[in-house]
Amino acid sequence: MEHEEITKKIIQSAYTVHKQLGFVFLESVYKKAMVIELRKSGLNVEAEKPLKVYYDGQVVGDFYIDLFVENFVVVELKSVQQLSKNHEVQLVNYLKGINHDVGLLINFGSSGVEVKRKYRNHRVRQD
Repeated sequence: MEHEEITKKIIQSAYTVHKQLGFVFLESVYKKAMVIELRKSGLNVEAEKPLKVYYDGQVVGDFYIDLFVENFVVVELKSVQQLSKNHEVQLVNYLKGINHDVGLLINFGSSGVEVKRKYRNHRVRQD
């Protein structure tokens, strides 16, 4: 499955979740709802995927990716009034950290779903 098809299903799922829940819940609620919706759409999804950060061949930290879809797309979820540049940088750092190319930053905001597609490097970009 191409990353465009996967990301399209992820974005559709986000709109479905937002339509049902609106903007009043914590990120953890949207994460659980997204897992349900993504699995309904036939996608393999891991929530809270652990990631180790290495420096000079040694582990220097641990963090977790909100959703990892089809072992390919990193999804970072937010439930804030407005996304910031820091949210985008966080996603790109995750992509670099696990050596994957495509990520989606999805905000379940008060004005609706906001989606930003990010790439680890620009050669992957096809849209």
